[in-house]
Amino acid sequence: METFGIQHYEAFLLASIALNLTPGLDTFYILTRSGREGHGVGMAAALGINAGCIVHTLAAVLGISAILMTSALAFSVLKYLGAAYLVWIGLRMVFSRATTRPPTETLGKGFAAAFRQGMLTNVLNPKVALFFLAFLPQFVSMHAAHPQIGLMLLGLSFIGTGLTWSTVLALMGGRIHRLLTTRPQFGQWMDRLCGTVLVAFGVKLALQQRS
Repeated sequence: METFGIQHYEAFLLASIALNLTPGLDTFYILTRSGREGHGVGMAAALGINAGCIVHTLAAVLGISAILMTSALAFSVLKYLGAAYLVWIGLRMVFSRATTRPPTETLGKGFAAAFRQGMLTNVLNPKVALFFLAFLPQFVSMHAAHPQIGLMLLGLSFIGTGLTWSTVLALMGGRIHRLLTTRPQFGQWMDRLCGTVLVAFGVKLALQQRS
């Protein structure tokens, strides 16, 4: 660990667990997908979200995320792309028609769609990029022989705690899914509620400012 400059690793893990347990867009998205399509699709969403975290970790290691911190244009472009994507997904759910599909499916259904959407909602959020850029270096000495490897190891550790919690969420959502299969009348209500919340997350992202 010293070669890579990692410091206070135990404190980092505790902070990572606390941050991953904090409810947010990722939590809501995993519960939504697993609730409507089962825990398997929920796991695909979780893997997509954590794949997005890998992208952010690499960006932090390579210094790409620093561009978002210094460039208002780059930050705004990524922010509005992410906001538009969230609003688009949300509106599709709000205006979906229950009579056109089985109650166990969502628009943009299946493992591949859940993975893709989960990854994009994460990658297109500039606040997540800036978080990795600001959080990881606090636990790595830049004077070490290989600090970049230290940053990568911390990023993977954060993803490991996140994936563990994401798995729990997917399993929890699977229980909701079993309820919906026995009471399909709740399906459209859930789609509209979840779609509205996704739209709200998109609007919130569009209004965020760099800090």
